[in-house]
Amino acid sequence: LVNNLNDGMVWGVLPLLLATKDFGLEEIGKIVALYPIVWGLGQLLAGKLADHLNKKKMLFWGMLLQGLALLLMIFAFTFSQFAALSALLGIGTAIVYPTFLAAIADYSPPQQRAESIGAFRLWRDLGYAIGALLAGMVADALGIGWAIGVIGGLTIISAMVILVRMEGE
Repeated sequence: LVNNLNDGMVWGVLPLLLATKDFGLEEIGKIVALYPIVWGLGQLLAGKLADHLNKKKMLFWGMLLQGLALLLMIFAFTFSQFAALSALLGIGTAIVYPTFLAAIADYSPPQQRAESIGAFRLWRDLGYAIGALLAGMVADALGIGWAIGVIGGLTIISAMVILVRMEGE
């Protein structure tokens, strides 16, 4: 759920933040598009790494990286800063996306894998809608920076929950 809160916020609220920083539509499009480009391509490497590295550590660092990238966006000003943070957010998402599924495969018996993946995908994909709604409500009530900060903070909290609660090293 939390991982995709980022997406709902990035696609709905980040363009508004960029517009308040006087970026043009082309620049906004480039910054926002960089996130899924890096995320999509990065999954190729991250998926391979998830087969060989500690999944708990990958999930922790991926979620932490996403949360930090979002929090730093509040303080960014230049195109280069936002582009770098968008890429960093994409790297964090790329790390966790295939790793979550690999972890489910590791932790669920073969006869329950499809059911487990279905339940995971339900909650993960609800994050798109909940992220957009939550970010919009917080932005209306407190401002765009707060909306990004709340989602970034929840993402960091999620990383800490993985660190403390997930089995493994």
